Amino acid sequence: QVQLVESGGGLVQPGGSLRLSCAASGSIGTIAAMGWFRRSPGKERELVAAMSTGPSTSYGDSVKGRFTISRDSVKNTLYLQMNSLKPEDTAVYYCNIQGRSRYVTYDSWGRGTQVIVSS
Repeated sequence: QVQLVESGGGLVQPGGSLRLSCAASGSIGTIAAMGWFRRSPGKERELVAAMSTGPSTSYGDSVKGRFTISRDSVKNTLYLQMNSLKPEDTAVYYCNIQGRSRYVTYDSWGRGTQVIVSS
């Protein structure tokens, strides 16, 4: 079982920056894909950024050029650097990791961290 804990959310002014972290623990094994998603009130959950083995990265259209996903394999931590934040980036951000450990595949989610962009 893999546990994920997000941190780094908070209140920031428009144009500001935040860095989210997602610490993974447990039987991580081999990771196939990692990503950040977000959900705003009244909206569907959307992909923010993803990273797969390679590594290759992809971003949602609304965050391209502003957000960067990265990983520290030694610390088993996933990051999301968010720059030039806009009020529409306000959401709960969730970390997701998919992988395989001991012949068992997993698809784990964190509980989320709130980001509020407001003046």
